[in-house]
Amino acid sequence: MPPVTQALIVVNVAVFLLQMATDLPLIEWFALWPVSSGLEAGPGFEPWQLISYSFLHGGVAHILFNMFALYMFGGEIERLFGSRFYLAYYFACVLSAAVTHLVVTGWMGGTPYPTVGASGGIYGLLLAFGLYFPDRRVILLFPPIPMSARTFVFGFAALELFFGYFPDRRVILLFPPIPMSARTFVFGFAALELFFGITGTAAGIAHFAHLGGMLGGWLLIQYRRGRFPFKR
Repeated sequence: MPPVTQALIVVNVAVFLLQMATDLPLIEWFALWPVSSGLEAGPGFEPWQLISYSFLHGGVAHILFNMFALYMFGGEIERLFGSRFYLAYYFACVLSAAVTHLVVTGWMGGTPYPTVGASGGIYGLLLAFGLYFPDRRVILLFPPIPMSARTFVFGFAALELFFGYFPDRRVILLFPPIPMSARTFVFGFAALELFFGITGTAAGIAHFAHLGGMLGGWLLIQYRRGRFPFKR
């Protein structure tokens, strides 16, 4: 694994373990808080939070997903960019994600909750992967979803006759792996984030921060390539 990607994973995991093992007010100090002078906004915004929030995570699933994505896509992009530019790219995406989130939530009147997670940087890496390796095949995997037979039946009306006799039996809903190009994978994720952000469908997730990470990554890649809006 390339050195910067490895270091980012180690630091993120170490900070998460510190979160779990101590009572230090890390969220109050280092999470990204809204820009507001009201007491209801919590501890309040500080400039260092534009970067520090990315090293905090909200739970085991949160950090596992982000570190898995960093492992899967970060190494490839670091080898392509070189470690120095890769590091600058990653934190530029983290920064643009934070700024986008603050602007959008301030405009839309978002709730005064802190934002944490490396997802802004991760989504920037996903964008880079989709742009530089657009035809690379990736596999979209859905995890098994346990549910009651009653829920399963209502979702699949054609199976009502069979499962209707066992409304409380536990079943496992399996989705098959879906192969697709990296381009489809990345821009599909972007479309979902935009939809969820506009509609508020999946509340509690900083969808516009994810899109902001992608936007920052796109601008930096366009600058590196000497393309619009940075024509040389």
